[in-house]
Amino acid sequence: MKEGQTIADVLSGAADWVVVTGDCLQVLPTIPAGSVGAVVTDPPYGIGASRMSFGMWRTSQMRKTGWDDVAGQVAPIISMDVPTVVWGGNYFDLPPTRGFLVWNKGAGFAGRDFAECEMAWTNVDANARVMTHDPLAAGDYRNKQHPTQKPVSVMQWSIDFLRLPADTLILDPFCGSGTTGVAAIKTGRRFIGIEIDPGYADIARRRIREAAPTLFAEVAKPQQLMIGDAPC
Repeated sequence: MKEGQTIADVLSGAADWVVVTGDCLQVLPTIPAGSVGAVVTDPPYGIGASRMSFGMWRTSQMRKTGWDDVAGQVAPIISMDVPTVVWGGNYFDLPPTRGFLVWNKGAGFAGRDFAECEMAWTNVDANARVMTHDPLAAGDYRNKQHPTQKPVSVMQWSIDFLRLPADTLILDPFCGSGTTGVAAIKTGRRFIGIEIDPGYADIARRRIREAAPTLFAEVAKPQQLMIGDAPC
């Protein structure tokens, strides 16, 4: 999966993914209408999470840039009129939907000070779905790069829910540490990420680069035939 330097690289087919540093409100108008196949994002909720300390995960030692002081503006991405998933959708004024996604965080979060689940708004006319995944038991928070970083499996589930064709171009205008990009690459989709913080943009690029060779190796690995089997 080839990394691009500009959004134009991905749109032209010269690259498979790119993370650009910039304000999505300024970058989004430069993307031609109809060129993006879906939006999957986890914007700032405006609840001050950037100033919180999450104890055992040492997020108090992470970058403190005020990224969650103001909620992300989601209206521009909703107006793109493509299949869309917005995590934290319950914090935003969005159209009614029955296609909510609910991530149940499992036993590790039951009865604690943290939310036991998170919700994503979608514009898909489908039944609401629930995924139970305990990020503590799964070890998702080891080497966590962003205070509110979602597990890759949750973002892959979000993409799968949209039932997108292979090679669909997925946009995340609030890219953060790049989890949506990692999930997109792992599911064989192309990706454009926009991140306003240069530090997090660098982290996102590194994580996607690390995921891309792994995917290629999985796809390229030849199948081992058992004795007596014949290739088709």
